Formats: sequence, structure tokens, C-alpha cells
Amino acid sequence: MVFTILFYTFVVATAIQVVYYLFFCSFVFEKKKEKNEDVNIPISVIVYIKNNADVLTEYIQHLVKQKYHSFEIVLVNNASIDNTIDILEELQKQYTNLKIVDVKNTEAFWGNKKYALTLGVKAATHEHLLFTEIGSKILNEDWISEMACNFSQEKSIIIGYQKLKRKKNSLNNVFIRFHHLLNSIQIFTYTKFGSPYRATNHNLAYTKSEFFKVNGYINHVNLFIGEADLFIKDAATKINTTYSTDINSFVSSRKKTTFKEWFSLQKKETILISLYKKKHQFLLRLFKVSKLVFYILAIYIAVINWAIALPFIIGYFTLLYTVLGKAASKFQEKNVIILLPFLDICLVLLQISIFISNQISKPKHWK
Repeated sequence: MVFTILFYTFVVATAIQVVYYLFFCSFVFEKKKEKNEDVNIPISVIVYIKNNADVLTEYIQHLVKQKYHSFEIVLVNNASIDNTIDILEELQKQYTNLKIVDVKNTEAFWGNKKYALTLGVKAATHEHLLFTEIGSKILNEDWISEMACNFSQEKSIIIGYQKLKRKKNSLNNVFIRFHHLLNSIQIFTYTKFGSPYRATNHNLAYTKSEFFKVNGYINHVNLFIGEADLFIKDAATKINTTYSTDINSFVSSRKKTTFKEWFSLQKKETILISLYKKKHQFLLRLFKVSKLVFYILAIYIAVINWAIALPFIIGYFTLLYTVLGKAASKFQEKNVIILLPFLDICLVLLQISIFISNQISKPKHWK
């Protein structure tokens, strides 16, 4: 009797996982989207800066080489304590399309990133905005063009992709990028189906009108998390939001994230998920829970009767390799699926560890 109940629970968990991955197929295997090659809108590129003096000159010299007919660069310096402002002022003398927004700490908004970005939006000359941060590297001279060509009369919010920096001979790095790949598949798939829930401020575009329509970050300005995600929650709809997966629109993180940093970030992001719309909370958690149940019961049933469990396990990993393999190719992350079964199991174990860790020590909002 117990075995029968657990078996049917296993079947249900497997079915849920299969439905999710078939759902992901619609994005992963979609044909290349048509571009609006005639786009000629001026763009304000808003760059967030916080104590980045060491890489600032190289970054700006690279960014100004973008092959786009009309753009300004709004440099938002959020109360840096190094010599960032001195370098920015020197660079402004060299490049006429640089605009500096030097944000000072105030008692009400001390070190507040959302406050600083709001000042950047207000200072921008143009209606169409493209956001990034010094922590990311622009990979192609057509980055602005590739993001801008997604704007249209209907589409006013464009979600871009940020790659994580690769570290050779590092299993931790492979695992972190595998987790990032799986998250990215979900982000773009949900957006494709008109239910956007997440983005990164390292590669995100939208209009001033959309920003002010929801009063910017007003609903969560005092939370030191989620400037992109919670803006998407407030402003994005199935009509006004799209995405870019052209490789020329990608950016890449400049820093190799350590496992300790990644684990701490995952703990803190549990706060963010709790602030999403209820339907997104449910769907994201159902995916994780069904995966956990699948593995636990797959092991149990295999021990009792491996012949029953084996077809389910083979079918699951075949689907996993097919979907994630195609996605890895799409996002130029092919090497992350070499150890796919191992990484997928480790992901479940890490999720359990994060849950336990959060029960012991609640994460705090980060700055």
C-alpha cells in the first residue's frame, strides 16, 4: 500500500517535471526572432557605478565605441568613496556624450541604489533607456543596436541576458553557471508566454514612460534588493515586454563569483521570491519541490524495484539533456551540461541546504 502511494506520487512528480521541460522547449527551440532593422531611436545608456575607479577608464573607453547612431551615457555615481568622480570628470572632457549624475548620501536614502537609479532616469535625455553596470562587460559593439531593435509601439520593456564569467578547471564555477542557465531558461520562457517575472539591471531596457507610469521604484524603494525584478513585477505585462537572445546583445559579468558569494546570494534571493506575484511564487516553488520529490522517490523505488524506476529515470534525463543542451548552445554555455546528472542532483541538495540555512539564520536585505 505504501509503495503504491509513493509510486503514484513519483509518477505525478515526474509528470510535473516533464510538463515544465516541455514548456521550456517552446523558448529553447524557437526560431530566431525577426529584428526591426529600421530602428533609429536615440538611447540613453544608464550605467550604475559604486567604487569602481580601478576599471572605470577602460570600461568607458570600450562603451563609447558602440556602433549606434545616437546615444548618450548617463554615469550614475552612487556616493563612491574612492576617486571615481575625479576619473568621471576627466573622461567627460574626452567624450561629449557622457553625462554624470553624482549622487550624494542623504539621511532618507543613504546608499540607496534605487534612489540613485531614479536620479539617473530623470537626468536621461532620451525616452528609451538601456541599463547596465560596471560589474558587467559589454561583449559586442552592436550591443545597443541589438537591444534597441526590440523596441516597438507595443514593446517598451526589453529583457537581456547576462553571462557569468567562466573559470577554468572549477567545478564550483560550472555548477554556478548551470544554475544560472536553468534560471535563465525559466525567465525567458515565462516572458515568451506573457508572464515576465525577473530581469537583471546589468542588461535591461525600457522607456521613461513605463518607469514613471508605476512611479519607478516607489513601491519598494526602501528594500535594498530587486531593483530590476520588482520593477518588472510592477510594470511588465504580456503586451509590453519582450526579450533579446541574440548573442550580440549579451553582456558578461566581469567577476568570477565564488561559491561562498553565490550561496550567500541564493539565501538573500529567497526574500526576493517572496515578493513576486503569487502565481510566480507558486510555479517556481512547484518546479523545485517536484524535482526534489522526483529524486527522493526515484532512489527509493529503484532500491525496491529498479526495473520500474529505470524507464522514468532514463526518460527524465533524456529530456533534460535535450532541453538544456539546446539552451546551453543558445546561451553559449555548452560546457555546463557535461556533468548534467551530477549537477542537477547537486542543485537539489543545495536547495535543501539553502532552505535549512535560512531557517537557522534569516537572510537580510543586502546593499
